[in-house]
Amino acid sequence: MSTENQKNISSLWFSTLQKKICKEFEQLEADFINKKNLNKKPSKFHTKNWQREEGMGGGGTMAVMQGLVFEKVGVNISTVYGKFSEEFQAEIPGADKDPLFWASGISLVAHMKNPHVPAVHMNTRHIVTSKSWFGGGADLSPVFSIEKDTKAFHKALKNCCDRHDSSYYPKFKKWADDYFFIPHRNENRGVGGIFYDYINSGNWTKDFSFTQDVGNTFLKIYSQLVREYMTKPWTEEEKIAQLKKRGRYVEFNLLYDRGTRFGFKTGGYTDAILMSMPPTVIWSSPLEDVT
Repeated sequence: MSTENQKNISSLWFSTLQKKICKEFEQLEADFINKKNLNKKPSKFHTKNWQREEGMGGGGTMAVMQGLVFEKVGVNISTVYGKFSEEFQAEIPGADKDPLFWASGISLVAHMKNPHVPAVHMNTRHIVTSKSWFGGGADLSPVFSIEKDTKAFHKALKNCCDRHDSSYYPKFKKWADDYFFIPHRNENRGVGGIFYDYINSGNWTKDFSFTQDVGNTFLKIYSQLVREYMTKPWTEEEKIAQLKKRGRYVEFNLLYDRGTRFGFKTGGYTDAILMSMPPTVIWSSPLEDVT
């Protein structure tokens, strides 16, 4: 299969996955209204297409929804191509030989209305320079960590990994634990998941199949968690705890997230790159515990 065919197939999949996720999340909004017997119309995703600035190739589609279940969720896809800047070439495999690149992927971040429903992140991508590889992952960030939910999330991801390579899960779980860590807070962002990059086994179809499975597995297990907790009552104190937890999310994404950095370094659309930011947030103060 030619590289161009591989690009077309993977970018089409990311678009297909975006539609599947948006459809399922809209259904969750409708199901919530039905369970609560509310006289309201379910929220829908609003989309916006964007193109890179003149002289740069490609663009993408933002899909954002704010509803009764999802306080803010973004499901973005993009396919971009061009030339890496000199300062960025040394950081990307294969770019030192040829600065031209092509990248396609999907990125999702969900911040929930109910503090008992965990926030989540998922992304998968296909990048081509003089080399070619897949990357991505998914991780869960609950406000109130529940062991059975953490186990269920990790079990789903482990089963996904094991379907493709028994060495994947322990390696990718550790990568996620190391990656989703906030050094200046000395704490993890959440309860982890998997993180992988530079996947190129020499069998493109096999690697692509794994990346597809990650997206489908994420959608199934996360929808189950949302359904379980989306109608659970919460207190004002629990909501405040959620808003403070979001502060940690913001700190990580602005200071350490590789996707954020890649987006800005390749001339991406600012609003799409910062889609991961929550709608409201509180930063806890060190003075709060002083009496």
